This record gives sequence, structure tokens and C-alpha cells, in this order.
Amino acid sequence: ASKMDLKSALEECSMALNLFLNNKFSEALELLRPWSKDSMYHALGYSTILVMQAAMTFEQQDIQMGISTMKEALQTCQRFRKRSTVVESLSSLVSKQSVDQLSEEEMHAEICYAECLLQKAALTFVQDENMINFIKGGLKIRTSYQIYKECHQVLQMTQGNKSKNETYYQFEGGVKLGIGAFNLMLSLLPGRILRLLEFIGFSGNRELGLCQLREGASGSSLRAILCTFTLLVYHTYVSLILGTGEANLEEADSLLEPYLQKFPNGSIMLFYAARIDILKGNFEKAQLRFQECIAAQQEWKQIHHLCYWELMWCYTYQQNWLQAYRYADLLSKENRWSKAMYVFQKAAILCMLPEDDLKRTGEDIVSLFRQVDGLKQRIAGKSIPTEKFAVRKARRYASSEPVKLVLPALEMMYVWNGFAIVGKRADLTENLLVTIEKEETALQNETNRNQYYTDDVCMLQLLKGLCLKHLGRLMQAELCFSKVIQSEKQVKYDSYLVPFTLYELGLLYKQQDEREKAIRYIETAK
Repeated sequence: ASKMDLKSALEECSMALNLFLNNKFSEALELLRPWSKDSMYHALGYSTILVMQAAMTFEQQDIQMGISTMKEALQTCQRFRKRSTVVESLSSLVSKQSVDQLSEEEMHAEICYAECLLQKAALTFVQDENMINFIKGGLKIRTSYQIYKECHQVLQMTQGNKSKNETYYQFEGGVKLGIGAFNLMLSLLPGRILRLLEFIGFSGNRELGLCQLREGASGSSLRAILCTFTLLVYHTYVSLILGTGEANLEEADSLLEPYLQKFPNGSIMLFYAARIDILKGNFEKAQLRFQECIAAQQEWKQIHHLCYWELMWCYTYQQNWLQAYRYADLLSKENRWSKAMYVFQKAAILCMLPEDDLKRTGEDIVSLFRQVDGLKQRIAGKSIPTEKFAVRKARRYASSEPVKLVLPALEMMYVWNGFAIVGKRADLTENLLVTIEKEETALQNETNRNQYYTDDVCMLQLLKGLCLKHLGRLMQAELCFSKVIQSEKQVKYDSYLVPFTLYELGLLYKQQDEREKAIRYIETAK
């Protein structure tokens, strides 16, 4: 047959999804490939897996492959859409009578088209540095968003219809994923950018986004797992990086549980389970789970790399520097996401090792730090903030007389918000405090003070304050933070220290319910 009906297409894509979640990535692709030019769901599924692969490997040829497959998928979806003209004609799509004339297939074509468009835009950003492509990507995102809004209206108009069948719920799942993910992601942008985007018709309502995704995740559509994954990424990563550091682990646990039972060896499930353990402070349990995740499949090595990154931090929290070095070393050799970061991280961890252990590794710290600058990259024409930070720090090793960094692995831990995580464990936080105080004494006894002296002293005070805060010694923490702020005029290089310390002090006051003070310090930090 040269045509596949919607119901069979959805059933087959559901089978492919199960294969994918069971680590059978190429089998899932093989199942979808034959129909990927003739069925919109096969096209969407097939190209989505290739886009994920591109995002994982960061290889130019995979990115190219992802983009060209997405183009084909868009053409396939386009054939099933109501009109082939530009989206503007879509705005006339949503009137009562036109909704009644929309066939089921046309409704699904809209949602698949929007989903493909969004992924293609995301890859465009990664692929190219020039501004034209950046704007093209932006326009695709806008078109995708408009389509989701239209589909949402279609959904509201057809809500009362009697003839709801399985495929209708699949459509509903697609809308909830789109509206939910858009609102959630846009709500994370800085206020002034969000206001600008709202002016051109976007909406960034975090509560609406979370609510739509939760509804989507609790349904039985193909997109339920995508809604779940979006929520898991939000709870286990995004809210920590951009929020106040409190992840909703209860929700993350209950979202993941049914999938862990259904796919006990699924590497993606095991990865999230381990990540949730880290956030609870169960580092030892997380380490075992990451090892299970690594053993579960060999096809997508990049999932191993995600585990190496997390394991590197786990061992850093425990100050097991040799093991942390092992994983940083693997990343710097095997993965392409951020070479500059990995090499810096590896050198920073080596700085923490005793002289004998360092000799045994055969590594040269100075030459590693000197490599960092040449490895930095740009995405959408912008350099990556963490890489920029690493490059700036590594400059201390550039001259013929290198100036040693002070506890660089712990400073990096702060940059990646690790103190909020290790703070769940008093025993490990105490050990970190001991390391910091030892370094503090060594620095004070230094007779030959270099130009970085004040910066280093302040950085140690900031880290010390964080440890004290997590140990509940709030008065002492406040003193440490105040010392940094008083030294503002003397700080020469690390301009981030004072604003970040103001912010930490603001959070400290918030914790003690001193709202006015908290707001004042956090505002000053901006």
C-alpha cells in the first residue's frame, strides 16, 4: 500500500518509541524509515531521532543530516496540511465552520509540521554562527508558535464534540506538548527579552506551561513521554541553573517511576533516576546508577558522556580527585560539546591532587591550561559563558611565569551551582570547608603576594560563606560575604565576585525572612 492511515501510523510510531526507550535506537530508525516519506508521523519520528543524535554528537555531518531529514519531514507534513499557502492563511483556519471542515489528518499535519519546524530551528542555531541564520531560526520558531496557538483554539472549539477517538487524544497531546514547552521555555528568559517577545505575540507563562505539560504527561498519547522528559529536564537541570536552586524532586520522582518500571534498563530512565539521586545528595547510589546506565547500551556513546560529566561532579563533591580526573579525562578525549570546558576542568581537578598522585598521571597542568583558549567555540554567533569564564581563568598560565589558580575545581563547582547540591550533605560540606580553610591559611602566610592576591582571598571567602550557609552557621556566612563586598575596590580581575556575593547574601537574608534586605541586595547584584 502506498498510503498509511493515521491510526496505523500512530500504532507503529508507538512501537518505535518503545524500541527507542529500550535503547534499541537503530531498530527504531529502521522501523520508521520505510514510511518516512509518506506518513507524517513516521517522518516526524524518524527526523526527531536524527536531530537528537545530532544534538548528542555535535558532529557537523550529523547536524547536516538532521537538518536535511527535517526538511524532508516538513515537506511530508506539508502535503497533508489544509492549505499549502503561507501561515497567514492559517489565521482564517480557525472559525467555527472551517474547524468543522478540517479533517483529522489535517489537524495532525499542523501539529507535526509545527514540531518539525521547532526542531529544525533549534538545529539551525547550533549549526551556524551567522546572524542571518539566527533570524531565520527565529522566524521558524514564530511560525511554529503561531501554529500551536491555532491548534490550541481548534482543540478548545472541538472540546465539546461527541466523536472523540484515540487519534483526537493524540492531537490533544501534541498541542499540550507545544503550548506547554513554549510557555515554560519562554518564561525562563530575562524579563526585558520576554516583554519584547510578548509584544510580537509570544506568551511566556510558566504556570500555564507546567500545567499543560503535566496534563500532557498524564495522558496516554505518544507525546506523553515527551511532556514527561520536558518536565524532568526542567526539574532536574533548568530550575537549578536559572531558578533559586530548589528542584521539585517529588514531582520528578513520580513522573519517572512508571517509565522506570516499564523500561528498567532504559538508559534515559536510568540517567534521570541517577540525576535525581544526585540532587537528593545520595551520591553513592547515583554513582551505581550511572554505571548501570553506561552498561545498558553501547550504541549511543554520548549517553555515556552525560554520565561521565555527572560522575565527575559526584567525585568532585566527595573530593575523590583521582576518580574525578578519570572522568574529566575521558570527556576531554571523547566528547565534542565543549572541549575548552573539559580541558579546563581536567586541569582544575589536577590542581587539587597531591604532588605524588599528579606525577603518576603524567599530565602537565600548565600546558593543559594553555590549550583552553584555542578550544573555545561559538553558538549562534555568541561565545558560551562558562567557556569564556574558563578562558579568562586559564590566562594566569599564559605568561612564562604562570600564577597558580587557587582551588579552581571548587570555584568551577560554584559556577555550575554545585554548592547547592553538595550542601545537602553536611559531612561533605564540612570536608570542603576544611580544604578551603587550609588554602586560606596558606594564602595568608604567603610572603610574596602576587597581583591576584585579593581576588583569590575574596573567592575563598565566597566559597567558605557558602559552606557555612549550608551548615546552618548563618552569622559566620554573613561575615564571609561581607568581607568580599568590602573588598570591592581591591578586586582586579574576577569582576563576578562582588555581584555574585551580593546575590548570595540576598539569598541568605531571604532564608532568614528578612525580605526588604534580601530584595535590596539582590537588586544591587543586578
